[in-house]
Amino acid sequence: MASRKRLSPHESRTAALEAARALLIESGPQAVTLKAVSGRIGRTHANLLHHFGSAAGLQKELARHLTETVCETIIQAVRASRAGLGQPREVVDLAFDAFDKEGAGALASWMLLTGNEDAITPIVETIHALVDEIAPEEAGNHEGIMRVHEDTLALVLMALGNALMGQALAKSLDLPLDAARNRAERMLLRSIESVSQPVPQK
Repeated sequence: MASRKRLSPHESRTAALEAARALLIESGPQAVTLKAVSGRIGRTHANLLHHFGSAAGLQKELARHLTETVCETIIQAVRASRAGLGQPREVVDLAFDAFDKEGAGALASWMLLTGNEDAITPIVETIHALVDEIAPEEAGNHEGIMRVHEDTLALVLMALGNALMGQALAKSLDLPLDAARNRAERMLLRSIESVSQPVPQK
């Protein structure tokens, strides 16, 4: 029988987080346990305990991992949109998909409901870093920076809410299933227009 490949601590953590992400998408947040992840990557339960401390610790790091991955993609999409190489809708879809298809919304809700009070911390910290990465590009326009912060807040809250109940609510209101995405796109278009305006001279 072939011997199991020896992984560095970083490789082991990354493999565990990718396995946890796959379980989250396939079966929901309740499936993201140390036992399930260790079985999927062929590591011991003790190995994962060493890296994450507990199932709650694993879920918290998964939330950070998901958000960091998505935010990096969003940064590139925002820059491409401003440079005329992409569309604001791409940014909106990335954010909404992160909370819906990638499972970040369900994971955050599950962690809060099961008593992991600081569950949202890694998501908030990572999104804050995303905004700080984007906003300095508008450093000469204070109102533009504030608009970026406000619209980022609105976009994330809309994406999270849509992941949890957006389609059901849209159906009950006789709206298209992508109504929230459409409104977020219009908001982002206005934001881009506002930060591109020249700063008034005093």
